[in-house]
Amino acid sequence: MNKIKYLLLRRFTQVGLLVLYFGANAYGWNILAGTFGSSLLFGTIPLADPYTTLQVLATGFVLGADVLLGAVIITFFYFIVGGRAFCSWVCPINMVTDLANWLRRKLKLDKDEVNYRFLKRNARYWIMILGLIVSVVVGISAFEVLSPITIMQRGIIFGFGSGIAVIFAIFLFDVFGVKNGWCGHLCPLGASYSLIGKASLIRVEHDHEACTACMECKVVCPENHVLHMINKESIHVLDGECTNCGRCIDVCGDDALKFSIRNYLKK
Repeated sequence: MNKIKYLLLRRFTQVGLLVLYFGANAYGWNILAGTFGSSLLFGTIPLADPYTTLQVLATGFVLGADVLLGAVIITFFYFIVGGRAFCSWVCPINMVTDLANWLRRKLKLDKDEVNYRFLKRNARYWIMILGLIVSVVVGISAFEVLSPITIMQRGIIFGFGSGIAVIFAIFLFDVFGVKNGWCGHLCPLGASYSLIGKASLIRVEHDHEACTACMECKVVCPENHVLHMINKESIHVLDGECTNCGRCIDVCGDDALKFSIRNYLKK
């Protein structure tokens, strides 16, 4: 069970949030209502995705103080727990891409590194910026129109239509195209949370003395470039692109990895 502890906790969180959103729409539950872009917690506390909020502001639309407060609350929350924790603990697309990456490993497609050459991880930051520019030009929230996150949430609540093709395309792209292609290379939402999480408090810590360099952590990590310190030094994973998913901790048989609080005083 320890080998999948954080994986199970993540699935419980992701499915639980979808159940709450579904219940709010179908049964009028007053726990969590809205979308991943903008929600109300207990009918009172506003929550808003920072990148979605920026897109709406870019269109020239004047937002209410509650939405702006919601964006501040979410930004502060992910500043504490790690920005890309949204990607691994909240985002429903993560369940699709995790399945794709598991299948990719089973099919032994990870040995071919050629596909990394034409698509760099920093592409998501350019897409993030492009999304804001297009929002200014066309006057609508550009990414929200095509967001697979929104498509999947609406599909689960209201039923899937043609939008299921987008989810299936991401699955196939991650299996037969680029490893962790959508989340690790293209998603602008992940890029925005990477920026928020650069200075976050909760981090994965590596113990060099306990590490035997089995590299199991790098096999399962969706952003394995952040684990550059493995078998080299004892240090926290400080890269904002770490999703804090905990899979590296799950599979580490040496107990060389754990969650801890970042030490700002230590260089």
